[in-house]
Amino acid sequence: MLPHPVRVTRVIPAPASAIFDLLADPGRHHDIDGSGTVTTSRGGHRRLKLGDSFGMDMHWGVNYSTRNDVVVFEEDRAIAWRTLAPMPLRLVLTGRTWRYDLRPVEGGTEVTETWDPTTEAFPSRLALGRLADLTRRNMTRTLARIEEIVTQENGTEESVTRGE
Repeated sequence: MLPHPVRVTRVIPAPASAIFDLLADPGRHHDIDGSGTVTTSRGGHRRLKLGDSFGMDMHWGVNYSTRNDVVVFEEDRAIAWRTLAPMPLRLVLTGRTWRYDLRPVEGGTEVTETWDPTTEAFPSRLALGRLADLTRRNMTRTLARIEEIVTQENGTEESVTRGE
């Protein structure tokens, strides 16, 4: 079964700029990771921009590293990166896209996280469909962590959650 994109949406009671600032800092990705697989973020605390790359050290059964290329960067609206494995694995096991879309709404910002495995290299794309439910749960936790961080930093408290 070929995988389809998975989306999870949450209204976070914080301005889009605060959420975007968190997402655009690769040094904070360990803090927001709801899967528990990011062990460290490489690239330091800096502001990403379109075309930038940053690394993450990961653990999911085994230790591994990824390179992530920023493929979308629209200030306070959208950010996305494509996750790449090191060579030669990059040729067969790599390429899914993680995207965050932010839309101001009454009471805060609607944040939609999308996991898009359709950009994955073909051989590994075939197996990714089995990860959709796990990925949805992890993404739900990621959005909750984002809310916890930005509401603590901005002093707000409440949210509405919806998963697709």
